[in-house]
Amino acid sequence: RKNDRFAIRHSISYMARNQPIGIFDSGIGGLTVANAVSGLLPEEEIIYFGDTAHLPYGDKSAESIQHYSLRITDFLLEKNCKLILIACNTASAAAFETVEKYLNGNVPLVNVIDPVVEAVAADLSIRKIGIIGTKGTIKSGVYEQKLKALRPDLETVALATALLASMIEAGFYNNSVSQAVINSYLAYPDFSDIQGMIMACTHYPLIEKEVASYFNQRIKIFNSNNLVANRVKKTLEQLDLLNDARQNPHHFYVSDFTESFEQTTKIFFQGEIHLEHSPIWE
Repeated sequence: RKNDRFAIRHSISYMARNQPIGIFDSGIGGLTVANAVSGLLPEEEIIYFGDTAHLPYGDKSAESIQHYSLRITDFLLEKNCKLILIACNTASAAAFETVEKYLNGNVPLVNVIDPVVEAVAADLSIRKIGIIGTKGTIKSGVYEQKLKALRPDLETVALATALLASMIEAGFYNNSVSQAVINSYLAYPDFSDIQGMIMACTHYPLIEKEVASYFNQRIKIFNSNNLVANRVKKTLEQLDLLNDARQNPHHFYVSDFTESFEQTTKIFFQGEIHLEHSPIWE
């Protein structure tokens, strides 16, 4: 691999504040995270990569996700990114350690799981927490494992909610159709006595109000967006890499372009987005 070359060019000590933040996801749902990062850090340039050729990652093997994630990481390093954010729960679960080892400390790496886990573990009012996400994320058990390590007393109950991401991408949220689907999942008996819910998918912030409504606003809801954006800011502050004036526009790349993908971006990111096709697998 090209890691030796990047280790020289991308050593943290040689990074400039005006280099972009690299963000990647299996598709375009991670734009909710990019939107939160952009809102908190408006002076930062973002380079986003959505691997639309291989979505959804939830149906792929861990080995495949690791392979895709390393190739995308190379792409973002080629774009001179000063920090990489895995804006996908499934990739964060399956590939974070692989990418972290590959980067070898030369470029900071953030995922969407750890900031949420730490926030939940720190809230001692929560004794039982629900987790909803894709099949891949829930099957990995990553949230339960990480929460148990920090809070052995915390009870966790997880449910794969396979329909929700595609429903949201189709524009069904905050309406009677979406509420009916959401309610059918949340009626899961083990959720009846939870004090909090982890929204373990980057699509789910768009249905946060509906989830809160089902529980009559009595539980705390944790989604990754603001927690992860704050982690990005804190990491850049610690490394003295916060930019003070953005010089370039954001760029949004996908591995497979369709008009429908570009239309769907409006759901996840505020402001007009032009998707650029980057066939990195060819």
